[in-house]
Amino acid sequence: MVQVNPEILKWARETAGLNLSDAVQMLGINDARGVAAIDRLTALEAGVDQPSRPMILKMVNKYHRPLLTFYLSAPPVREDRGEDFRTLPETVTEMDKALVDAAVRDIRTRQSLVRAALQDQDEDTALDFIGAARKADGVAAVVQKITEQLEFNLSIYRRQSSPADAFKYMRSQAEAAGIFVILVTDLGSHHTAIPVENFRGFALADDVAPFIAINGNDSRGALAFTLGHELAHLWLGQTGISGNHAVQTVEKFCNDIASEILVPAVEFADFDLTIGLDFEAVKKLITEFAQVRKVSSTMIAYKLLSFDKISSDLFNSLRSAYRQDFIQHRERERERARQKDSGPSYLTIRRYRAGTALVDLVGRMMHSGTLTTTKAGKVLGVSGKNVQGVLEANRPRQMA
Repeated sequence: MVQVNPEILKWARETAGLNLSDAVQMLGINDARGVAAIDRLTALEAGVDQPSRPMILKMVNKYHRPLLTFYLSAPPVREDRGEDFRTLPETVTEMDKALVDAAVRDIRTRQSLVRAALQDQDEDTALDFIGAARKADGVAAVVQKITEQLEFNLSIYRRQSSPADAFKYMRSQAEAAGIFVILVTDLGSHHTAIPVENFRGFALADDVAPFIAINGNDSRGALAFTLGHELAHLWLGQTGISGNHAVQTVEKFCNDIASEILVPAVEFADFDLTIGLDFEAVKKLITEFAQVRKVSSTMIAYKLLSFDKISSDLFNSLRSAYRQDFIQHRERERERARQKDSGPSYLTIRRYRAGTALVDLVGRMMHSGTLTTTKAGKVLGVSGKNVQGVLEANRPRQMA
């Protein structure tokens, strides 16, 4: 029987952001035969004892690592999240970093399966817009390249009935151009929800199967901005994570592109923040301006900051206030859903998160035999038994 490398056990725990005390609790290791739980785990990591098969499977689940990883001869080299300027803020905990790293690994795996499937079917034509822009081109030029490629119409975007529908339109335009746009919220349960402050989006600038992953825990009005930001990274040919801190030059450049796509600078010419307005009045004025344009209030505040119409202190206060408003609104929505005991099904939610382009591709590739049910499940973010359900969710029923 092949034994687990004890060095891997310690590495997997530490990269999951867990100390010994946290790990024994999550793994359900208890004191036994006079040996403390922490000492029992330490013995496993030192190679004194070998973990049972059930224990290894628990580690797979709690450490967010594939089973095969535990049988490697040495810990793998840590994969880079992307460009250095897109690293996470220093305030992020080790646990949160581990969640983000696990999410990034999952996204990369899903993307590699899609690329391989496209290659197998000779559908791997390179997309020439990936890496087609440079920062030196300037915001206006890059915005024009993106909107023309996507055939994005701002009037159509704003005619949508809600920010959610507006994002749906923008997402569909990106998908039609060959970009897979998925929503990520957690690693399988609400216990592993990924905070927006740590991960807003992730772009994989592959010229055959470009992926954009967006944190679905964000407000509906913020999703389109994140999509625009990640589109900018694709046009720049850059892979990496976008968080909540845009102090770096390239991140600011991508923010400027996203905001210019959704709310052109010319629309701020007559935006009047009369001196003497109190905080609540300013907050209300910005919200009304944002609602008409189907974008988040925070995005409008960001633009006002970039035009020196508000101070950094006021922007930070507005951002915090809007974030708190969103959290309260989300809790009210959840409470209403609980009271009604209604809402979209699990399969419908999974289909929405995967996106129409990815769901349709999986259906085609399964039909051709290119993707197995197991691999299809991995691409869609569900177990194999739920693949067919996701493919058929919300599909109109045919008359008998």
